[in-house]
Amino acid sequence: MAGPGAAFRRLGALSGAGALGLASYGAHGQGAGDGTGILFDKSNKHHFLHSLALLAVPLCRKPVWAGLLLASGTTLFCTTFYYQALSGDPSFQNLAPVGGSLLFFGWLALAL
Repeated sequence: MAGPGAAFRRLGALSGAGALGLASYGAHGQGAGDGTGILFDKSNKHHFLHSLALLAVPLCRKPVWAGLLLASGTTLFCTTFYYQALSGDPSFQNLAPVGGSLLFFGWLALAL
């Protein structure tokens, strides 16, 4: 399937592989008993879900918009919480609502 959204299908597959790698890392000792493991796990679930959404981008009518919104939203949202869970530093936490908004608009773009 070639076209403007084909790169986002590949990006979704690579993102899914990254989410799996991070899930494996998180399952082996991340956040033991301090509550950060829950944050890591939630971020990882969002990472997987939005990786799957990227696989659907070539099928929508506005693949470039949907792909850019989903990819940038996933990056901002998940990376912010991965960083906080791994470092304990919440200084980038204010980027998460921006990423969440981009994800919201990415899902709407899939519906167009």
